[in-house]
Amino acid sequence: MTEPLTSETQTIHELVDLLDLERVEVDVFRGRQPEEERQRVFGGLIAGQSLIAAGRTVPDDRAAHSLHAYFLRPGDPTVPIVYLVDRIRDGKSFTTRRVVAVQHGKAIFHLSASFQIAEQGYEHADPMPRVPPPEQFPTMKERLADVGLSEPWWDNNPFEARSTNDLASVAKAKGTAPSSTSRIWMRTNGPLPDDPLLHACAVTYASDMTLLDVALLRQGLSWDEDIHGASLDHAVWFHGPFRADEWFLYDQHSSWAGSGRALCRGSLWTQDGRRVATIVQEGLLRLRRDRA
Repeated sequence: MTEPLTSETQTIHELVDLLDLERVEVDVFRGRQPEEERQRVFGGLIAGQSLIAAGRTVPDDRAAHSLHAYFLRPGDPTVPIVYLVDRIRDGKSFTTRRVVAVQHGKAIFHLSASFQIAEQGYEHADPMPRVPPPEQFPTMKERLADVGLSEPWWDNNPFEARSTNDLASVAKAKGTAPSSTSRIWMRTNGPLPDDPLLHACAVTYASDMTLLDVALLRQGLSWDEDIHGASLDHAVWFHGPFRADEWFLYDQHSSWAGSGRALCRGSLWTQDGRRVATIVQEGLLRLRRDRA
């Protein structure tokens, strides 16, 4: 008997459905957008759908190990996105794909992804930051409510998130000192199928949710200050197998900002201390009144 869906687990089922692209033609896929009020498509969804499109043209014995992407134009949330896959190379160990996301006849997103067969090799990794387990921290909604704030983004999100420190908006409301680091426990709010590509795409989706926020946290600012922010480019390296429906720590840091941009990086760790991904993103970060 299938368990009934709650309002929380419904969102992860919707995400899985959104990542199940329609194959229109050989190497051509179409992805729909969620029915919600947004001015543009969430970048993490475009990146996740692009990686799915690339992965569906790759042999099953090759896992995604990296992606590099550029956000070219805002996505229109009212129409589907067409994903065009270019089979750049099929080597003995590595496979490379290029994906262009198109709306209204124009490219809105470009992704290059690489896939690799399983191999043995030398291993080393920095130690995981020492933080208490996720159960010891409040949910995002609870943190916001504690200072009289609410954000629809966290009311209907396919990921459960528990921050070890305050988000930029909460820190601003409390008047706490700026910080260049943010650490957030995350997992999907329901179980996922066992497809490793789907877990990689889910983490790609999540990797774009909070990374630029840490740049605001360092400045002591929040998104309600008429700040224009958007992802410009995004890179992910996958270091090993993981499950997006089990707790992972997203350790985020902003090392630079200037020229209307901010550079942020993140590391993903499983609860048992394995580093499973590294993320780097540069985003737009400027006051709207400074726009030409």
